[in-house]
Amino acid sequence: MVAKSDFTDDEWHKVLRSPMMASLAVTVAEPSGLFGLIREGIAASGPLREAMRSETEPSLIKAMVEDFKTAHGRSVAQDAVKEQLKGKKPAEARDAAISALAEVTALVDAKDPTEAKVFKQWLKGTAEKVAEAASEGGFLGFGGEQVSEAERATLADIDRALGLT
Repeated sequence: MVAKSDFTDDEWHKVLRSPMMASLAVTVAEPSGLFGLIREGIAASGPLREAMRSETEPSLIKAMVEDFKTAHGRSVAQDAVKEQLKGKKPAEARDAAISALAEVTALVDAKDPTEAKVFKQWLKGTAEKVAEAASEGGFLGFGGEQVSEAERATLADIDRALGLT
């Protein structure tokens, strides 16, 4: 079992920002317009909301969710994301987010490989939900494709960063 106390503050900030990084990597890979951005934002928060209601999540996800329930925890995560992506253009932000996921993968793998696998699958699921949230292309949300080629490529890069391929 992994607990927050198993991480330094800096390491924990990397864990906290990881769901946001998984979501942002997909979002910046293929901008979806205003309505698509809203749908993707809602989809990004879905796995966290589900984990908050779940009784069966692994200890690492539970600890992260407990921090997200507090204003301080959310602020720490947001600040960590802002710091990582500060001044970056969309392609650079995508690459930085994927790099951040590789970094958190190394951290959680070192703490508990069994629990890390579940956590990494959860992050992958978060990214997939964001990719599926809004159609790309088309007009006013009609037509287009559910997951664009750029999003599929980003999901593949996320899989590699998480060590899931």
